[in-house]
Amino acid sequence: MTHPPRVTVVTIFLNAQAYLREAIDSVLAQDFTDFELIMVDDGSTDRSTRIARDYVKRHPGRCSYMEHPGHANRGTSASRNAGIARARGEYVAFIDADDAWKPEKLREQIAILDAHPEVGMVAGAALYWRSWQGGKDDLTPAGHVLDRPVPPGAASTQVYPLGGAQAPCPSVLMVRRDVLDRVGGFEASYTGPLQLYEDQAFLSKVYLDTHVWFSSRCWLLYRQHALSCVSENFRLGNYDWIRRHFLDWFEVYLTQGGVNDRAVRRALWRAQLPYRHPMLHRAGSAAAARWSRMAKLPRRARDLPRRLRRWTG
Repeated sequence: MTHPPRVTVVTIFLNAQAYLREAIDSVLAQDFTDFELIMVDDGSTDRSTRIARDYVKRHPGRCSYMEHPGHANRGTSASRNAGIARARGEYVAFIDADDAWKPEKLREQIAILDAHPEVGMVAGAALYWRSWQGGKDDLTPAGHVLDRPVPPGAASTQVYPLGGAQAPCPSVLMVRRDVLDRVGGFEASYTGPLQLYEDQAFLSKVYLDTHVWFSSRCWLLYRQHALSCVSENFRLGNYDWIRRHFLDWFEVYLTQGGVNDRAVRRALWRAQLPYRHPMLHRAGSAAAARWSRMAKLPRRARDLPRRLRRWTG
């Protein structure tokens, strides 16, 4: 491939021999072909390294392999950033080594970005993929507003981890290269168990920086298995301290960046409340539950406390 490709695909892997071929094959099966695939080895000790190098031999103009100095293990974010640094494409897409894409993924995402130059990132729904081992699949949309541009900051308050809407998976993202450069890529400090939130830290930066597009289309088979980072950290009971670390990090990020958006600050305060002021949070939750029960009563019963106050006031 002599000219720069339109898209760079980055897949990172660590001891993923069971799934890596399926992920790579789903990239090579795309019906859009102007792309390069960079495979970043995060210090694998199984056959993953050999598998990746074999693809480079068979597809030398399409695939490339890289690793950290000394074949070191540096974590998910550092590995994604290494792939981004070598990327030549105008757009960058990511696929984790245990996931798979549908063939139209690149073509349809590029069409959205080409049609909407103000949009810096495209995401989509994910098929939570359990049927590969006999389970039931679930189609899960991402984002709070579908199939139109979402202005900077709007997704910050509406999409997890500060809002209630589903966050997109890393493997379904396509991001303009200049956006990646502006936000500084992924946070390399998110290592070990913190890797559970490395995508949330990245997305939180992107939501503030640019318009984003949450598509109703599903391009991703998001493999569910017991050895995933998500499963492992929930099993070990790490979720709460990882989430609190992210919220504290995001507060510093907003302050250092001079972000004073009141809605974002208010959403962050609400998310921090259970950790910083647990008694106040419990009291507020109890009051909200009481008012919720009151709302279900007939109108005359809901008016009773007010009438009692009038009679006794």
